[in-house]
Amino acid sequence: MVIYGKQEVYKIGVMIQAAADETVRYREAVKITKGQLYCNRCGSHFSLREVRLPAGSYYCPGCVLYGRLTDQDQLVSIHRKEEAEVLQTKPQIHCRWLGELTRQQSRMAEELIRCVDSRENVLLWAVTGAGKTEMLYPLIENALNEGKQIAIASPRIDVCRELYPRLVAAFPDVAILLRYGKALEQWQEFELLVCTTHQLLHFYQAFDLLVVDESDAFPYEGDPLLAFGTTQALKPMGVRVCLTATPTKNLLQKAKSENWQVLHLPQRYHRRPLVVPELFFLEDWRNLAKYPLRLARVLRICEQLLKENQVLFFCPDIAFMKHITKVLQEKLPQKKITFVSAQDPLREEKILQLRNKQWDILLCTTILERGVTFERVSVVVMGAEHEVFNKSVLVQIAGRVDRKGTQRNGRVLFFFQEQTLAIRKAIKEIIQMNQLAKKEAKR
Repeated sequence: MVIYGKQEVYKIGVMIQAAADETVRYREAVKITKGQLYCNRCGSHFSLREVRLPAGSYYCPGCVLYGRLTDQDQLVSIHRKEEAEVLQTKPQIHCRWLGELTRQQSRMAEELIRCVDSRENVLLWAVTGAGKTEMLYPLIENALNEGKQIAIASPRIDVCRELYPRLVAAFPDVAILLRYGKALEQWQEFELLVCTTHQLLHFYQAFDLLVVDESDAFPYEGDPLLAFGTTQALKPMGVRVCLTATPTKNLLQKAKSENWQVLHLPQRYHRRPLVVPELFFLEDWRNLAKYPLRLARVLRICEQLLKENQVLFFCPDIAFMKHITKVLQEKLPQKKITFVSAQDPLREEKILQLRNKQWDILLCTTILERGVTFERVSVVVMGAEHEVFNKSVLVQIAGRVDRKGTQRNGRVLFFFQEQTLAIRKAIKEIIQMNQLAKKEAKR
């Protein structure tokens, strides 16, 4: 068994050391009642008939990937005593970010602080490229100076990797820890945790402020286990802030039913509009190589895009991505072309290489739909009618273009065989956001 500092541990029979200003809490790992097993770590419940081990004990299969819990185990956590939180004094913390918030961003930042101070959960609905991370800086600074324990979690590893260095640069005097499944960083005591939403299952009533970035993203959206972990990680009086550019109906309904504050920012920080996708009909795109005229059209468009920008080329699945990569490499030998997916061990390096202009075209799955920023890119979506490209995904993909730097005429192209409701809804939402941003600019 590995004990990670103040993370919850899962087995009994281990000496738990607590400092003078800390207290140790024990609770059942699983609860058995009325023929049912209830897991206190993930919230799952099962019939005892399903979860009996050969030795006679019972376990939770819902979160077995995080270490098996049985009715013989306890969950153990270490907490700072309340009086210690009040008496603890330390130097004032200042944000070192050198940028400046726009008027709209400043208004959102002030509202976030007000909501958290009044213990109101918040949904911040801001378009892609609105500068959500920068709007968090005043809130984080304020919470740190009040001695609050903070976590910023996201369902996506790439988002966590993107957030971590920016937060370290903005708060160099703060102990910040990055945690995800295969993170190489050693455990250390922290004031601010950046982690995947899965990691929250390892904490119990640990955080005063919990920010969930990209809260509509897979696999967090619709996963009761991760939702339970998020709730469990908050202190009883803790506050949750959810960030998204594409809230789902479920998220909006949850915010309404639980009386969350909903803050809406339709304008990007640089005040340029979202790029509206261009539609290109392409029959039998999966077998593109069999049709010389259709392939020539796609190649010609890629070459046009490359005159001013690099290209992010989104594919609906890995098999097609690998196939079309070979086709592009063969037909455009003078261009530097590669692909990346969640299975790629060089995933992080390839993303960094694209930022360093080492690739002309990077083909990818939906892992790069959100949470990553490149300065000069255009976007191609091949097979935009595919089920993996729902409305939210298409809006997020389109939002990769013109996020930072000077305008470089970035374009968003959807190639499709059938125009779906998701495609139409994505374009409609982008146009509506641009219209709202125009109105906002006049206020």
